[in-house]
Amino acid sequence: MSKIYNFSAGPAVLPKEVLEVAKSEMLDWHSSGMSVMEMSHRGKEFFQIINEAETDLRDLLAIPSNYKVLFLQGGAHLQFSMIPLNLAGEASQVDYINTGIWSKKAIDEASRFCNVNIAASSEDKGFTYVPSQDQWRLNKDASYIHFTSNETIGGVEFFWTPDVDNVPLIADMSSHILSRPVDVSKFGIIYAGAQKNIGPAGLAIVIIREDLIGHARNNTPTMLDFKTHADNESMYNTPPTFGIYIAGLVFKWLKNLGGLSEIEKINTKKANILYNYLDASDFYSSPIRIEDRSRMNIPFTLKESALDDLFLKRAEAHGLLQLKGHKLVGGMRASLYNAMPIEGVIELVNFMEAFARQHG
Repeated sequence: MSKIYNFSAGPAVLPKEVLEVAKSEMLDWHSSGMSVMEMSHRGKEFFQIINEAETDLRDLLAIPSNYKVLFLQGGAHLQFSMIPLNLAGEASQVDYINTGIWSKKAIDEASRFCNVNIAASSEDKGFTYVPSQDQWRLNKDASYIHFTSNETIGGVEFFWTPDVDNVPLIADMSSHILSRPVDVSKFGIIYAGAQKNIGPAGLAIVIIREDLIGHARNNTPTMLDFKTHADNESMYNTPPTFGIYIAGLVFKWLKNLGGLSEIEKINTKKANILYNYLDASDFYSSPIRIEDRSRMNIPFTLKESALDDLFLKRAEAHGLLQLKGHKLVGGMRASLYNAMPIEGVIELVNFMEAFARQHG
């Protein structure tokens, strides 16, 4: 078999350099005599790990000093509940932008706790575009505005930041965080599950403006109150220590590459290689409006869906893994996260071209 390239949408490919460091430190972290998985989260060794991880993340994203960084568990799914519980009263109005399956999941969960206004939706065209802000119908009394800035399943990405005046803007950035620079100061909360661009499953990161902490409903469970975790520096209970350790290594890897401006150049080049081929092909097609096409998650379809299974079988034999589209969408999907090398995208396009020649 040729070299393996993993196009999984998550848990996803990690940088080889990061895995090599983790391998070398697996049994003994920095001559401590302990694996990271064995050490106390209250010990000086782990304090060094988590403090360096936070410092490096702050550097990468230029996070302002009036924002807290929380390392939590429960993935992005738990944030679907934590956000309304912490930012909205029971009678509160909240605005959500519906651009795909992950947006809908967030909407469904928020609807359990408060009144949700769907201010804009792209469902009319199968979630293949981002509604422009002049289409949004925001509620002037909304406690916050929530959007999913990259839809992992549908492959739609926001390349602009909504202008929402003084209303807290909340973004689920799970599948494209750290793929390019972002102005954190324009957001009230940025959250992300780690298992796409940051590290292994089990860790979620929340970047929250300090004035939004401390407003949870009285009946909010202790573990779902942002203040609990902010007051205890993400150490109220045992955090996902190994996930934080790997995330810290990823942050250092990104800094060594030159930061988010440099990784954006690489990601743009990778995405363009695949999109340019798709646009030139009459055998494959991309369903997403050009200006809203995600750089991280690229869905595409074959001319004949009857060839899907054969395509996947041949791709796997060629060392190109996890290309099957989500079951709710179908087709194919190639996830080109930060750790996917350009060579992997070139190999994918070469395979697609050969397959099209044979079956077109």
